[in-house]
Amino acid sequence: MKAKIQNVVSGKIEAIGFPILALCWVSFAWGTTWLASKEGVKHMPALQLATIRQFFGGILYVAYFIFKKEPWPKGKQWGTIFILAFLNFVCSNGLSTWGVKYISSGLGAIISAIFPVWIIMINFFKGERVAKLALTGILISFGGICIIFMDHLTEFFKPDFQFGILLTILSTITWAFGILHTKKKAASFNPYFSLGLQMLISSFILYGITEPLGMNISLDQIPNISWWSIAYLVIIGSVFTFIAFIYTLQHLPTEISSIYVYINPIVAMILGSLIFGEMLTQAIIIGSMVTLTGIYLVNKSIRKPKV
Repeated sequence: MKAKIQNVVSGKIEAIGFPILALCWVSFAWGTTWLASKEGVKHMPALQLATIRQFFGGILYVAYFIFKKEPWPKGKQWGTIFILAFLNFVCSNGLSTWGVKYISSGLGAIISAIFPVWIIMINFFKGERVAKLALTGILISFGGICIIFMDHLTEFFKPDFQFGILLTILSTITWAFGILHTKKKAASFNPYFSLGLQMLISSFILYGITEPLGMNISLDQIPNISWWSIAYLVIIGSVFTFIAFIYTLQHLPTEISSIYVYINPIVAMILGSLIFGEMLTQAIIIGSMVTLTGIYLVNKSIRKPKV
């Protein structure tokens, strides 16, 4: 009986494909990390949470590859790793974690999805022509964001809300720069090892910034709920899901592997409403769909072959 069940499960997995299962995992899991971050930063400094998360995530990766005797980076590869550690983890992950302290997890997830817009704009300032499809997508995304903020107009007068929006937008810009730098200077060694090194390096940079500024609290002051949030972010967000994400990039077309960008915010909004009672009105739902449609068009223009 046990063998029969295993054969059935194995057959289903083979029919669906491990890459598709990995993509489903990424699409759902990274949506839930917004809620874990939101819960964690309620009780401790946000940048300290990001520091601890990235330290333990990085340690797990690096320890594994040291055990496996994976070759270490050489020469200019270290420069790329340090730059990506700063852009992707110090700035993007650090700022988005800080931002969600002041805004809802669903809103943070929606704003974080607009990074393809910045890629188009960065390339435009480098002299590249903006395709009509990309311009259409940018305008649609902007319209969708405006619809979402119809239900947040009163909050715009609150400095904390403004600060949270600013931090989250800045995090998407640095993520866009990180993606462009990865494409330009991608290291030619194990991407998982590189990821672990970036996390670990970023944790030391963050600590070097926050500790002298007195932004951290002592470890014994961090409540259990925040430690549980960190554990979830490390194991699910930083280890399992990043492994699944890189696996999808290696085994699926880019157009398919990028689907997670549109599903993460939906997961965050629905779960944020159910678990935290975050506002989920008709305007937010419609605005989110419009925004994600615009982002899809921008993404499509980026992937579209140039003739």
